[in-house]
Amino acid sequence: MRKLVLLLAAGVLATTGASASDNLASARGVIEKQIIAFLKDDVDSAYAFATPAVQKVFPEPRLFLEMVKRNLPPVYRPGNYAFGRALSETDGGTIAQELLITGPKGKDWRAVYVLLRQDDGNYRINGVRLSKLNDPAI
Repeated sequence: MRKLVLLLAAGVLATTGASASDNLASARGVIEKQIIAFLKDDVDSAYAFATPAVQKVFPEPRLFLEMVKRNLPPVYRPGNYAFGRALSETDGGTIAQELLITGPKGKDWRAVYVLLRQDDGNYRINGVRLSKLNDPAI
């Protein structure tokens, strides 16, 4: 996992043809759908985009939402946001996707999402690492 984040920081994008591009698009779609759910206060939908491992730690959508509000306020209530660099394992099982966010107080942030492909082929969010954009690269 550490290697995955370090490669992302270096701006490396590992792709293998159209399927890698499709995987990245799918992962970005999951992130965007979760953000839209947060903006609509649709807790159940936002929670559904988390991996089973995250749902095990936060067994109720309400607990998950409280964690996001407390620890990831720019993710919960983003202003503008744009997708940045991405890295995919060769088989597409794990994707790290950078999201550049203007937070609710106008500060700029970098969120790195880690998504895991599930047995059904869909991606879910396994974690988010947030840092101020002016901080050194992750």
